Amino acid sequence: MIKTKRKPRSDRKHIIYSLTIKGQEYIGVTYVDKGRVNASLTRRWRKHVNRALNENKAWKLCVAIRKYGADNFTVSVLEVVRGKSAAHIRERELIKERKPKLNTDVR
Repeated sequence: MIKTKRKPRSDRKHIIYSLTIKGQEYIGVTYVDKGRVNASLTRRWRKHVNRALNENKAWKLCVAIRKYGADNFTVSVLEVVRGKSAAHIRERELIKERKPKLNTDVR
């Protein structure tokens, strides 16, 4: 029997998440790696923190992480959505509804 490599799924799950501090919110989206929602969200949060502390970005989220400290943020899952396109559409909807103060790109 010949094993062939499976085609990568184009409809993997994505997490729409919220980062909050002192009444300010950031809404983002990331993919779920190997079905592990919490580990995937932790991985993404660490990337935000690393960027804030090691790159001199003036983005609102990076400034807030440096100002208040990463340990003071609340990180939570808002929704899990199947499909990259659907997740990004839903993220934009939530940004329009909730009007988060820490999102820099508010289309």
